[in-house]
Amino acid sequence: MKDVKAYLKRNKNDAADAAAICEAVRRPTMRFVRVKSEEQQGQLMQHRTRDLLMRQRTQLINALRGHLAEFGIVAAKGDAGLKELLAIVADDRDERLPSDARASVIVLAAQLEAAQTMLRSLDKRIMKQHRANEASRRLESIPGIGIIGASAIAATVSDPMVFRSGRDFAAWIGLVPRQDSTGGKQKLGPISKQGDRYLRRIIIIGAHAVLRRAKENPHKYPWLTQLLARRPFKVVAVALANKMARTAWALLAHGDTYRAPELVAAA
Repeated sequence: MKDVKAYLKRNKNDAADAAAICEAVRRPTMRFVRVKSEEQQGQLMQHRTRDLLMRQRTQLINALRGHLAEFGIVAAKGDAGLKELLAIVADDRDERLPSDARASVIVLAAQLEAAQTMLRSLDKRIMKQHRANEASRRLESIPGIGIIGASAIAATVSDPMVFRSGRDFAAWIGLVPRQDSTGGKQKLGPISKQGDRYLRRIIIIGAHAVLRRAKENPHKYPWLTQLLARRPFKVVAVALANKMARTAWALLAHGDTYRAPELVAAA
């Protein structure tokens, strides 16, 4: 709608909207969204379903922990603590939980197990598709882009040449600064957050994982170590995510395989 707004006449009605759309679509600088195939839509639907189940699983875990904490039953974070709580829920001999409370948390535990079972099933399908896709396997070689990120990018971007460069691809995901320039003064703000939210979140999460490894092995990631010394962690994470997106586009566009910078320098 933002691209059509400039051609909209004074009154807001269906006829004016249609005329503005017809006018905008004839502009040579207008951008168009390529229609996805049914196979792509099916693959991306798996990612969306998995993302929904992940959020529901988190909600169930938080609810289970919160209800048990009301009776003084707490456990450490992570899978080990969750298994401890589930064992308490399943133990009828544990008298710390009243019967009504136990009946409620048993329902949550059953839903959690069902969600985890469905997630494992989706992960197997995504893994199978990833192994069968040559472009997805090449994308996985980029540090910070795992199987989920690689398969999502490969399914979303069927033709990388619709983007003129890696910067255009990063801008499409929303990983470039938002401009608010006027009077010849260049002012860059936070990232635009336009484009595909799912891809942007996955790439930024992957960048966080790389930064954690960079803190543990600073000599292996000198560029990130120097940047972390000057800028906040999240700012560096977005900068790294931008670089990862550009690298992903380059691999898709040119058919290359990722090579670490030290290996390139030694060649």
